[in-house]
Amino acid sequence: MSNAALKLPPLMSVAEFLVWPGDGTGARYELVEGEVRAQDPASDAHGTIQSNLVQVIGSHLRAARPNCRVVSAPGVQPRLRSEWNFRIPDLGVTCAPNLRGAVMMPDPVLLIEILSPGNARDTWSNIPLYATLPTVMAVLIVHAAIFKAELLTRDPVSGWAADASLFSGPDMVVPLACIGLNLPLAAVYVDTFLAG
Repeated sequence: MSNAALKLPPLMSVAEFLVWPGDGTGARYELVEGEVRAQDPASDAHGTIQSNLVQVIGSHLRAARPNCRVVSAPGVQPRLRSEWNFRIPDLGVTCAPNLRGAVMMPDPVLLIEILSPGNARDTWSNIPLYATLPTVMAVLIVHAAIFKAELLTRDPVSGWAADASLFSGPDMVVPLACIGLNLPLAAVYVDTFLAG
């Protein structure tokens, strides 16, 4: 369906997008190259995985890094073509304080996407743009249809690793060094059909 059929505006900048009142449906949108793109509703598995991640990461941060916080659906503005892009990952972690009226997550260190079969192309199109944010040290992609996670990491000296590290199976642990957490993959899939 075209933007016109959905009554969506033509090309807009991030500044225009941030004051756009929406289309009245309550749908969530992100800005992709100046066009608003609806985000698909989350599946039950997707939502459960997201809740599990918030719980595990949030508990870790409160205990080990109380100045950091996990945020659901944080808005981020990539450095590449920044005037035309405002993306919304599933989760983000920042160690910057929350400020009154802030729309975007300040200084994210970790961004997380939950990959469902229906949103794979849109999700993967966001990943290279997340890497343009200078504070982002890792991007975690968690699959909602299979027991698998992919981790892209940035070394402060050598930059981004050429390939993602793959993790699959309930005994795997994902090393999120940027927040000091070894994330048990089994904890991510608790209460989903993949838990076994």
